Amino acid sequence: MADIPSEKVVERRSAVALTILCGLMVLLIAALISLGIWQIERLSWKEDLIARVDQRARAEAVSAPNRSEWNEVSRAKDEYRHVAAEGILQNDKETLIYASTTLGAGYWVLTPLKLFDGTSILINRGFVPTDKRDPAARSEGQITAPLKITGLLRISEPKGTFIKSNDPTNDRWYSRDVAAIAERRGVDNAAPYFIDADATPNPGSLPVGGLTQVVFPNNHLVYAITWFALAIMTTGLLAFVVRIELRARRS
Repeated sequence: MADIPSEKVVERRSAVALTILCGLMVLLIAALISLGIWQIERLSWKEDLIARVDQRARAEAVSAPNRSEWNEVSRAKDEYRHVAAEGILQNDKETLIYASTTLGAGYWVLTPLKLFDGTSILINRGFVPTDKRDPAARSEGQITAPLKITGLLRISEPKGTFIKSNDPTNDRWYSRDVAAIAERRGVDNAAPYFIDADATPNPGSLPVGGLTQVVFPNNHLVYAITWFALAIMTTGLLAFVVRIELRARRS
């Protein structure tokens, strides 16, 4: 028959278990507080980002980065900058990218703009509904004269979306992958970015520009409050456990 542990052994084991439990709970509280502080820091970063992007988008349009500046274009520094470019649209090389917008399902019309220095910039001219995907159904909007386009600089969206991948071979596009589209359409000297055209009306009212959604999810304050609340709850639980143990020892 196995020996029954003495009362002192049981108390010692209980004390060790309580110490381990309290240590783990303290570590958990520290981790929760750290996560809350990190979310506060992220909140500050996100608010600064939103302010900077809003300032870029509302500023006067500047010339789109030229070939000598392409290597310096970055998402952090340039995305949503208000820019302008002049040239001739290569309508025969337009690409349709599936889109779901406030106007419904349809396509973005991405057309190369041939600049006067020989380079090209892909222009997201705007949205067309599914029944207007054929250029012949919106011939008025196929501008052939030189023009100036203003809009927001956007960074390339390689490969596709989280749900669907681009299929260049079959000419099916779900994101605006500048390099892949330029290669597929034979566009030489293409800038590594594209421009979302503004809401300036096109002849025939299509494509519809100015639909860029400059929206950044900003839930960091909610996350911070959640982590801090969990830290408080865990601290309360720890205090309750310790109080119960001390009461048991006194009795």
